[in-house]
Amino acid sequence: MTHSPETPEVPIRPYTVTAAEVVPGDLLAPSRKDAAQHRWYVVTHTLPESPEVIRVTLRPPLGGVDHEEALRRDQRVTVAGRRMDVAAVPLVTSPALDGTEFRDGDRLHSLRAVDPRAAEVTYVRRWGAWHVDSDAPDDRGDGVTDAEVRRWAAEADREGTVVRHEPRPVRAAEAAGARRVVVTGLGAVTPLGVGTGELWQGLLEGRHGIRELADEEFDGLPVRIAGTVPVDPAGLLPRQAARRMNRAAQFAVLAAREAWADAGYADGGTRESGVDPERVGVSLGAILGDASVLVGGDRKLRERGPRGVSPLTTPMTVPSQAASQVSLDLHITGEARTVTSACASGTEAIGQAVDRIRYGRVDVALAGGAEAVVTPAIMASFAAMRALAGGDPAGGSPSRPFAEDRDGFVNGEGAGVLVLESEEHARARGARVYCEAAGWGLSADAHHVAAPDPSGDGIALALRRAVRDAGGRLTDVVHVNAHATATVDGDLAEARALRGVLGQRDVPVTALKGHLGHLQGAAGGVEAVAAVLTLHHGLVPPTVGCAQVDDAIDLDVVRGEPRALPSAGDLVLSNSFGFGGHNAVLALRRVA
Repeated sequence: MTHSPETPEVPIRPYTVTAAEVVPGDLLAPSRKDAAQHRWYVVTHTLPESPEVIRVTLRPPLGGVDHEEALRRDQRVTVAGRRMDVAAVPLVTSPALDGTEFRDGDRLHSLRAVDPRAAEVTYVRRWGAWHVDSDAPDDRGDGVTDAEVRRWAAEADREGTVVRHEPRPVRAAEAAGARRVVVTGLGAVTPLGVGTGELWQGLLEGRHGIRELADEEFDGLPVRIAGTVPVDPAGLLPRQAARRMNRAAQFAVLAAREAWADAGYADGGTRESGVDPERVGVSLGAILGDASVLVGGDRKLRERGPRGVSPLTTPMTVPSQAASQVSLDLHITGEARTVTSACASGTEAIGQAVDRIRYGRVDVALAGGAEAVVTPAIMASFAAMRALAGGDPAGGSPSRPFAEDRDGFVNGEGAGVLVLESEEHARARGARVYCEAAGWGLSADAHHVAAPDPSGDGIALALRRAVRDAGGRLTDVVHVNAHATATVDGDLAEARALRGVLGQRDVPVTALKGHLGHLQGAAGGVEAVAAVLTLHHGLVPPTVGCAQVDDAIDLDVVRGEPRALPSAGDLVLSNSFGFGGHNAVLALRRVA
């Protein structure tokens, strides 16, 4: 219904003639009012009806149905200044939609065919109403009702409009096709405690898990606070197994076990659950994993010589140890992947797992991040960069995302893991589904080794890509779990990106680093767990530490008390951005 090579756009140069001068091919406006309203018709046929009257057959220039008008020979009419090829103008009738059952995802194409310069407008049905198919961030409104759409179709031929309904395609399940991915299990180990229950309750209550580092190895450091897990993870695992895992791997195994059980699988792993281990994968993000192992090995080398260094030093140092230990613990043989992209590692690991399931490489994946880098050397390095916040945790969270007085992040540790499955796999076993892992987006700032691009352009690109990958529109976004490390420049760049992408809509935004500190490569995994719980419970946790929002932030930051999740939309975004310009965004969709 758009312009074709045979029906080029017609320049409109109106002038008046008598009806007797009209010939087939003329572009005609029967009255001055029609011309003023850009209502033109192609004369397809003329027939003398009497010595005084000519009967003309008219058709909209972009296609439509014919109608006839009787004109006096001396009647003045307006023509457009050129003729059209009558054979190139299609005869099109708009179908009646009275008995049509509409579904979300249906499309409606509308073309004002009487205007040669008109462009086709497409509407998409979302959440029971029809919205213009546009990425304009403020183009939401209340939408158009089904009744209005049916009225459009009924009146289309008379009004010179062509309406076409395009039902949402129904595709049969294909093993090699892109599959829908859902979240069925959650696990977390964080500074708020062990388990997703401790995490979620602490978020809603506005508690934080930032503590003073009392060990003497931290003596002399300019900053001695961090978000540390309050229990020793080794004490929650069999002693022999724990000795062969670094601290990050211990976190990962505990979180993975919880997520596996939460998804309804049997304790022990794939064999006990009757699941083919080759169809299950692991995808975890980490920056260093556990830096203390390498530091400890170097210390023992200096103190005791080569014989004092444990043979487990190297396998316990590599960032991939968390993924391999989860694979060993649950007997997962499909794959064990590790993603290292600075603080975006956890989110990117989840995104990669989504794609592995989408395209049939595996049916189930445990995905997220794990990190344990609260060590003297790392703390000293961050302090030398002047990136760390100070303060007394007893007086409230020293990490203040989006706040007017924010002055740096708080280093942290932990793990967050999601169980992802293809929807058909989850439905076939009767699993509880939290939400859909609908899409994800990546980008790179290409700006600086540590500082974010102040324009926020790279972040904005990742946001748009995540929404597009989810098959959604920017107006579908109802909440953002922000990366917001509480650094001056980082928070501002993210805020600029969000405002630029989402427009002037006040989408509720929350940031969790006031509760937890910055969990580095694990941050994306833990924040994705929180984003899933936000969708599941319909509650947005408040942002801790933000007593006064910086005026330059210009976002609707949720503070004080939890807020109900808006109902008009279905996408939640979880953001992660890292040193070197790594940007990753996960899009989660509410399941009806």
